[in-house]
Amino acid sequence: MVENRYGRKKAMKTITAQFRRLGKDGPLVFPIALGCMGMSDVYGKADETESVATIHAAIDAGINLLDTGDFYGMGHNEMLLGLALKFFREKVVLSVKFGAQRAPDGAWLGFDARPAAVKTALSYSLKRLATDYIDIYRPARLDPNVPIEDTVGAIAEMVQAGYVRHIGLSEVGPETIRRATAVHPIVDLQIEYALVSRGPETKIFPVLDELGIGTTAYGVLSRGLLSSSQPAGTSDYRAHLPRFTGDNLARNQKLVARLKEIASGKSITPAQLAVAWVMAKRGSIVPITGARTRAQLAETLGALEVRLSSEEIAVIEAAVPAEAVAGTRYGSDQMKMLDSEK
Repeated sequence: MVENRYGRKKAMKTITAQFRRLGKDGPLVFPIALGCMGMSDVYGKADETESVATIHAAIDAGINLLDTGDFYGMGHNEMLLGLALKFFREKVVLSVKFGAQRAPDGAWLGFDARPAAVKTALSYSLKRLATDYIDIYRPARLDPNVPIEDTVGAIAEMVQAGYVRHIGLSEVGPETIRRATAVHPIVDLQIEYALVSRGPETKIFPVLDELGIGTTAYGVLSRGLLSSSQPAGTSDYRAHLPRFTGDNLARNQKLVARLKEIASGKSITPAQLAVAWVMAKRGSIVPITGARTRAQLAETLGALEVRLSSEEIAVIEAAVPAEAVAGTRYGSDQMKMLDSEK
């Protein structure tokens, strides 16, 4: 066992689980991925030692897909992963988002997916992650000023050069998916999908099935709403999201109470039920857990032991209908930026 300055010890037993392939020719990955955003940004201050320990625990458990973004903590998240993966790079599939522009004070400044910006962002990500290649590289959003063909084409050049192995997309709609695929094979679409965020089911998932593209789903707990997690002060960006504010929160808590009741009947937590629901809906989907601690990670991994029949899925969806959730998943300005919502 390799020890580092964090005193790494094997903390979690490896879990036997059937891996899922991302897309027709993408990598085989554990059925749950680890999203690392919360270790650097948006949910308030995180404990770096615990973050590294959680990453190591995830790897010990069998998780091999780790998701980050170069704008999470303005590079901090990538440096954190670079440190944590010093001895374990070949054990993981790194998924990296790029394009969001931020000011020194953390303000969001827009999006840049021009070919030159793509290659520049990749160069810095490789340095921060201390790696020679990135497994899946994707624009975090569609740049309205740049044709998706240009963005994907630039990444394709980096695939040819050996710096990137696969190309992914994030929060884009059917037309954009088709245009991107015409330039280069796409392994997966990263998009929000949860019991109360089911928009992709109607138009997006059918296109992914047709084209043989996988799905990595974030927000499977609706940012903690389905697990009764509350914003930790104003530094927690959820305090400003529609589903967590005013009368919306009170209405949504009634839905969560119904989920708790069903979960209790199965002797599991609402979070485990919510994650199990996502995995049961589609064999091509890999939910991303945003666990910031080993305890949160262990709870999420418990979802792998949950089996849901078609009848149980119907009961859950009737008790917590997506149309009953109060508030959009992002604020109005951000919703307008989502190509997936058009």
